[in-house]
Amino acid sequence: MFHFCPSCASPRIRFEAHRLFRCPDCGFVYYHNVAAATGCIITAAQGILFLVRAKEPAKGKLDLPGGFVEPDEGAIAGLRRECREELGWDPGTGFSFFASFPNTYPYKGITYKTCDLFFTLHAPGLRREDLRLDTEEIGGICFIRPSDLRLEDVAFDSTRRVLAAFLPEGQG
Repeated sequence: MFHFCPSCASPRIRFEAHRLFRCPDCGFVYYHNVAAATGCIITAAQGILFLVRAKEPAKGKLDLPGGFVEPDEGAIAGLRRECREELGWDPGTGFSFFASFPNTYPYKGITYKTCDLFFTLHAPGLRREDLRLDTEEIGGICFIRPSDLRLEDVAFDSTRRVLAAFLPEGQG
């Protein structure tokens, strides 16, 4: 990620222990911590709400609503913001924490390690007509019944893992 020390411009900066950059010339240290991200399993009468990714990574694959938590933002606030941005819909505050899994998110030549926090929300009256998609980010939406879901169609390992934990035994 760094080819030169951001403090003294030394080319001797090193990445150590898979988590920090250290410059032996000036003592600069940068901890490359994980990024927080959220996802939500939104269940409705028609099934689980999935997004179709319009961009890489995993363009065309299924994903759950959610995304990266911004600086100075909590997980729930970040998830609500992502739902408003991606879906044009505010889900309110009825989320329940479900599980957390690590993930790897490759983006434009940088591999981000994330801590993905997954929530559930039951929205029985939610309909496709209630949503206004951000078509730059989202290629489409679909509601899929658990018995019809194929985990190999889902974009990320952490999302496949949370769905496997959520779905009844033998489904997915």
